[in-house]
Amino acid sequence: MEYEEFEQLVKEGINAIDKKFLQKLKNVEIVIEDNPTPFQLEKLRMRGALLFGLYEGIPQTKREGYGQVLPDKITIFKNQIEQVYFRPEDIKKAVKDTVWHEIAHHFGMDEHQVRVAEKKRS
Repeated sequence: MEYEEFEQLVKEGINAIDKKFLQKLKNVEIVIEDNPTPFQLEKLRMRGALLFGLYEGIPQTKREGYGQVLPDKITIFKNQIEQVYFRPEDIKKAVKDTVWHEIAHHFGMDEHQVRVAEKKRS
């Protein structure tokens, strides 16, 4: 898939988030990278696993005395998603779900809470 097409899917994934949550996104940037860096994989202790997205930052629930900091970063990994999904509609769903998943981390949900909430969404 061309980068521009994938970028559009990420934008659609963002726009699929409930507006009340989009309005509360604070100091967060959403970017696309081809693959995670070795440092990102090591930090997560992921060896050989695929990583679709990554939230790096300070969740809103832990922002005490927060200010004068770089934006949080949500990264969506294009090649990782495309290694698993081939059909455009499957890639679109994976991107949408990954964007939702990482934004949930921004709002303070840990991995277990996100997984439980994902099951309720399905």
